[in-house]
Amino acid sequence: MSDVTLSSATRANLLSLQSTTNLIGRTQERLATGLKVNSAIDDALAFFKARNLNSRASDLASIKDVINGGISVLKAAVQGLESIESVLKQMKALAQSAISAPESSTRAKLASQFNELRSQVDNLAEDSSFNGVNLLKNTTSAFSAGADQLTVKFNERTETSAVNQLVISGLKAADFSTIVATSAVATGTAGSAGLWGQTGAAGVTAINSAIRAIDSALVTVRQSAQAFGTNSALLSIRADFTTNLINTLKAGASDLVNADLNEESANLLSLQTRQQLGTISLSIAQRSEQSILRLF
Repeated sequence: MSDVTLSSATRANLLSLQSTTNLIGRTQERLATGLKVNSAIDDALAFFKARNLNSRASDLASIKDVINGGISVLKAAVQGLESIESVLKQMKALAQSAISAPESSTRAKLASQFNELRSQVDNLAEDSSFNGVNLLKNTTSAFSAGADQLTVKFNERTETSAVNQLVISGLKAADFSTIVATSAVATGTAGSAGLWGQTGAAGVTAINSAIRAIDSALVTVRQSAQAFGTNSALLSIRADFTTNLINTLKAGASDLVNADLNEESANLLSLQTRQQLGTISLSIAQRSEQSILRLF
């Protein structure tokens, strides 16, 4: 069977309709997906640039979660130190009350309360952990090793340096010993009140020794809380920066591949109008050919 022969006018109209139909299909896809670049076929350069930007944004989102976790670890440590500070202040108040209470029985009660508060210092330090990390007291290894260490990365680079990560050391064993150095000041064998129950200046000396130990512990607690608070503020700055950077990367990727829906809607209307006109033009061309056939 021989091929159908089309006139040049009919062929031109058919080609125009096919082109318009393809453009309508592309425009409808853009409206449906919201993207002007749906695959590498549409625009390979924009497609892979956007993919790289989105991949980095995804990596930074994971790093941001780690940074937020580090902030939580530091908050737990600071809250523990603040609670320990409150306990130490109460212990100091008890010691000061013991100086003005010469009765052995009163001092005995104060000494018992003092020792009970002292035990809470250990408990607070042990409970000040987040996600298994404790910057006040390491309960999983030898005490001489000190508390845990926190390492927080700031970016997706694999190399390790002081620039792209922050290493936060927990309390050293010596610092924690200073905080709990008040453990022996209210114990002993001199009377029911221990060392506090000694007569004369000896009892007052023991109590003053306890006060000095508490003052030293308070200095260590406040310095440690300040250091952890400074690191927490730094991590908060990095977390905000990472959030803004993620938004910038995602916005850059969107600019490369997102479609302008208003423009595409206008294009679709224009293409549909062009399709209708093309159909009319094809019909006119076919009528002209039919008029010639009528002559036969």
